[in-house]
Amino acid sequence: MRRYLLGASALAGALTALAVWAGSGDEPPSLTVMGETVGPAAIELGREVYAESCASCHGAELEGQPDWRRRLESGRMPAPPHDETGHTWHHADGQLFTITKQGVGAVVPGYESDMPVFEGILSDEEIIAVLAYIKSTWPERERAFQAEVTANAEEGS
Repeated sequence: MRRYLLGASALAGALTALAVWAGSGDEPPSLTVMGETVGPAAIELGREVYAESCASCHGAELEGQPDWRRRLESGRMPAPPHDETGHTWHHADGQLFTITKQGVGAVVPGYESDMPVFEGILSDEEIIAVLAYIKSTWPERERAFQAEVTANAEEGS
């Protein structure tokens, strides 16, 4: 039921976004995640899934937890921002996808994090949509840098 509601809401949001873009005469922004072009429907789905599954730690405005560069009493790091003030845009799409799906330990063995593993909770489509939403909020400079990091990572694999 949740997926149906998310899908219906995403479709409504996408149609609204398309109507606004069509009325403005501007082209929708081109955005890719994991080598695939994503559109307004995926971005809207990502916004909804982010609000439901990520915002409680990473912030409703992608601002992260306060003092996110200093370790907590537990020795773990607070949730970083996903806006341009953080470092999410320094990482390739594949790495961000893996961290979200399998946890930070899948990329940095032995690393302990408070972030849950989303495998079995979010579908691959939902994870990609969340990444699309996050990327859609970045200024062009950060988006271009992250696209280059992703391209370089793909060449090296």
